[in-house]
Amino acid sequence: MPAPVAPPDSSSSTTATKAAGLAGLLTAEAIAGGMLFVLAFGLFFYLTRVVFREHSQVFDNWGFAQMDALRAAHPWLTPWVLRLTFFGSVRFFVPASLLAPYLLYRRGYGRYAVELLISMGGGFILNELLKFWFHRDRPTTALIYQYGLSFPSGHAMMSMAYYGCLAWLAVQHGGRWGWAILLVIWALLIGCSRMYLHVHYPTDVVAGFAAGTAWLLLLRAGVELFWKQKKSL
Repeated sequence: MPAPVAPPDSSSSTTATKAAGLAGLLTAEAIAGGMLFVLAFGLFFYLTRVVFREHSQVFDNWGFAQMDALRAAHPWLTPWVLRLTFFGSVRFFVPASLLAPYLLYRRGYGRYAVELLISMGGGFILNELLKFWFHRDRPTTALIYQYGLSFPSGHAMMSMAYYGCLAWLAVQHGGRWGWAILLVIWALLIGCSRMYLHVHYPTDVVAGFAAGTAWLLLLRAGVELFWKQKKSL
């Protein structure tokens, strides 16, 4: 008589199913991230052509006009915008970029702490290099004094690097999509505050968002590749 066939191991089947699902999720994540990176990089490249080759001021004039109309209609907003813009400044990001990783490390999230440090450190260096390369002066209509160059906006780029990284970590650890959306909206508002105060052209701000998004996606891809290789070893 033929030997009885043993039933398949349910635990092995479950593990294989989970592995296949994870592989599919990572593939979908990689595809979505790649597409978003191309869009962000393409937008940044397009803005450099508009500003430095075509010398078009259509979008900048339109953006300033919208902010001027908003300020004229609601003058009480200005003090709040001044408070808001602080959360994208160097005075805020220097301590925040050290404190947040420290708290993450103390709570056992050492990997997340390193990711946030790299996001901020690399984003700052990249922003300074881009400003030096394009060397665009700031608007002469600024409501407050601001030193440095204009393109791309450091507030917009670094806010996307910091709050965008925190948003990703919120999704990655617990699927907190609500917090992630709020953090991204907060970053966008900080960038818009620079247009409101006329310390950056609207093209500077949009370019900052695009560059910050592209940098964050590039960092995420590098981190995922690093941890995959480390696990395989």
